[in-house]
Amino acid sequence: MLLFGQDELAATVEENTPFGGRVVRFSYAGDWQELLHRLGRIPLPPYIHKPLADPGRYQTVYARVDGSVAAPTAGLHFTPELLTTLEKMGLRLAYLTLHVGIGTFRPVRVSRVEEHRMHAEFFTLPAATVEAIAATRRRGGRVVAVGTTVVRALEAAADAEGNLTPGSAWTDLFIYPGFRFRVVEAMITNFHLPRSTLLMLVAAFAGREFILRAYREALDAGYRFFSFGDAMLIL
Repeated sequence: MLLFGQDELAATVEENTPFGGRVVRFSYAGDWQELLHRLGRIPLPPYIHKPLADPGRYQTVYARVDGSVAAPTAGLHFTPELLTTLEKMGLRLAYLTLHVGIGTFRPVRVSRVEEHRMHAEFFTLPAATVEAIAATRRRGGRVVAVGTTVVRALEAAADAEGNLTPGSAWTDLFIYPGFRFRVVEAMITNFHLPRSTLLMLVAAFAGREFILRAYREALDAGYRFFSFGDAMLIL
């Protein structure tokens, strides 16, 4: 137990997870957000070994709500100027809140992909975004997701016909080859680690052999991989 000012911070380990993690419950009567920003560090992927000199580098320009463990890294490619340019070109931008979980860094360790269990993640899908997607479909446009986490949230929120309902929910949807996509028709995504659920989602979307050819081309051309790397647009 630690004391910060007049407030005590207590932590209780409630559960050990199968792969070395812990579920911890904190008790603190003071300003929890202020304490997190004062004591906490940004969770980074295992291949980033040094703290970031500028934490803002690991954040999208359109993030608004605290709570995500990681940035949806496909969104790191966008600047305010680029977003303005896209709107002037006639693209309609729509947003949702994604609380990416620590499971995004967790590799698949089982031999059968069906046995892997995703960590649940929380998302909020606003009514304005649902209407924007519906309007895009009505006029024959294409729904383009920026990042695999957006893909998971939209597909988890859809019914069997691909209709969306606004609201908030948790999802542990695991998308791998054989999944039938109902909402997303194109995506922007970075180049991902082997044995990752992100790579499996991309393979499900574009086809395993196609993605393997794309990755070979990226390696030959010297593309940068992972969070601060290059991105691909899959149509």
